[in-house]
Amino acid sequence: MTTKITLNQMRFYAYHGVLEQERKVGNEFVVSVTLTAPLDTAVQNDKVTDTINYAEVYEVLKAQIAIPSNLLEHVAGQMLNRLKEHFPILTEISLTLTKPNPPFGGDLQSASVTLEESYKN
Repeated sequence: MTTKITLNQMRFYAYHGVLEQERKVGNEFVVSVTLTAPLDTAVQNDKVTDTINYAEVYEVLKAQIAIPSNLLEHVAGQMLNRLKEHFPILTEISLTLTKPNPPFGGDLQSASVTLEESYKN
């Protein structure tokens, strides 16, 4: 059995961007992540110790997004790396990092980067 855990639209305030103004005033960022892992034991025994704790996932992402970067791609990559380090049971991660209202002259709702990676355990 394969289990996917998804945390949708976690909101953070951080200081990422190429423009100096973005790094001074900050912006809201939205993260959605799907984690795939063999969690058969948790399905059977109902113990939190046999699954991936959502609160821990949130804290890993919160700590990583607090480190300023120029590019969304870099931030998303660092988040993905930290999740894999913290949860070695993972077999796949799909992570989308969104910047609502990016600061340029276009009319768009948001800009996003999605990274997906598979691991052999």
